Amino acid sequence: MKFHTGGLLALSILVAACSGRGDVTVPTGTGFSGTDGTIGVEGMGGGYGAGGVGSSTLPGTQISDRVLFTVDQSSLSAEAIGTLNQQISWLSQNPGAPILIEGHADERGTGEYNMALGASRASAVRNYMVSQGIPDQRISIITYGRERPVATCPSESCWAQNRRAVTVVTGGAGS
Repeated sequence: MKFHTGGLLALSILVAACSGRGDVTVPTGTGFSGTDGTIGVEGMGGGYGAGGVGSSTLPGTQISDRVLFTVDQSSLSAEAIGTLNQQISWLSQNPGAPILIEGHADERGTGEYNMALGASRASAVRNYMVSQGIPDQRISIITYGRERPVATCPSESCWAQNRRAVTVVTGGAGS
């Protein structure tokens, strides 16, 4: 497979964003990975979640399943940390529930840049959860970049909704 310089740079950013922990899954057909769409798999592996298109809360709760980010950023705001603390509380009460963190970006910027930004956002959420006691092996991350918008219009009101990380429960709660 032949990579372009920009693709190799984005791939390097994606791998670095994981800080050597767990896995980052990239959808197939992006030119970043092998046929299974996986880069650096460790831990429990990644499935494909709803992309934030379906539910907007954790199962059986009113806790938001997503946090939002500002333009070109992957740092967590105070509001995002508040939401993540609620998610962490639920995860602590449901220790048998593995999760997938999906990283997303808005439509602006190149595909490669947005894939890397989505990975960085998902990693920021994972790293915060791990720092608060959620076992790393329970969390997988995937980046969709700009490929799965929840809102489509050429304005900030839509772009703001698409700059997100979504926590998807991939297994049963409890245990």
